[in-house]
Amino acid sequence: MSNYTIRCMTRPELDFALAWAKLEGWRPGLHDAEHYYQTDPNGFFIGLLDGEPIGCISGVKYDDDFGFIGFYIVKPEWRSRGFGLQLWQTAMNYLEGCNIGLDGVIEQQHNYQKSGFHIACNNMRYQGTRGNTDATPSPAVVAIDAVSFDELLDYDRRHFPAPRAGFLQSWIKQKQGTALAVLVEGKISGYGVIRACDGGYRVGPLFADNYSIAEPLLSALLNAIPEGSDFFIDIPEPNRDALKLVTSYNMQPVFGTARMYTQNNPAIDLNEVFGVTSLELG
Repeated sequence: MSNYTIRCMTRPELDFALAWAKLEGWRPGLHDAEHYYQTDPNGFFIGLLDGEPIGCISGVKYDDDFGFIGFYIVKPEWRSRGFGLQLWQTAMNYLEGCNIGLDGVIEQQHNYQKSGFHIACNNMRYQGTRGNTDATPSPAVVAIDAVSFDELLDYDRRHFPAPRAGFLQSWIKQKQGTALAVLVEGKISGYGVIRACDGGYRVGPLFADNYSIAEPLLSALLNAIPEGSDFFIDIPEPNRDALKLVTSYNMQPVFGTARMYTQNNPAIDLNEVFGVTSLELG
């Protein structure tokens, strides 16, 4: 009789999840595992059938009030046998009491609704190619180190449902990544990160007070990657200026997800979210 067990992942086992995410076409960042795992080492789960890894899920708890589900994957040959449901229940139990968020594929949103999730908005991933003309960066665009971390954390909190100091400290200093901010009258008015991923580069987050901040910030981030590179960004569809921004770079839609929560929608102005951080951790 087969023996199916679920337990917390070790850090090396998170590499399985990244590899499976790559096969699913999610284009994970090349160094995401390092930054994801340390955010909540207890929030990554692996399913093993007779000792063989066949599925995974993450349920990262940012604090006692908010958590996020991602990496919900079962190897194709083991799907529709109940193994995924057990993983799902494990993550949901771990995050019990939290407002839980996720980015689910549109086709599965009805299943998530059965677990108490409701749709806050749709996100759409766009893909573009870095052109051969370097734009002149705005003098207001600076390296992220020019901003105090406390100020950066306060700004990030305005655009994300929970404080995430540990994650952010790591995320802005990752290998093959660039983090920039925009200062207006000495105060942060936007920041963004671009990182190497499977098949190119991903932008996320891209938070800005308005379009006039977001555009030079994205331009400066793209200057940090090689000419001809593909790049990707996930935008919340309610932000019409974000659509205007990706259209100005001739980016094309790739696939969509539904941002969903189990409780009230977080008090975030989506008009200032020009790119979500990631589909795995929110």
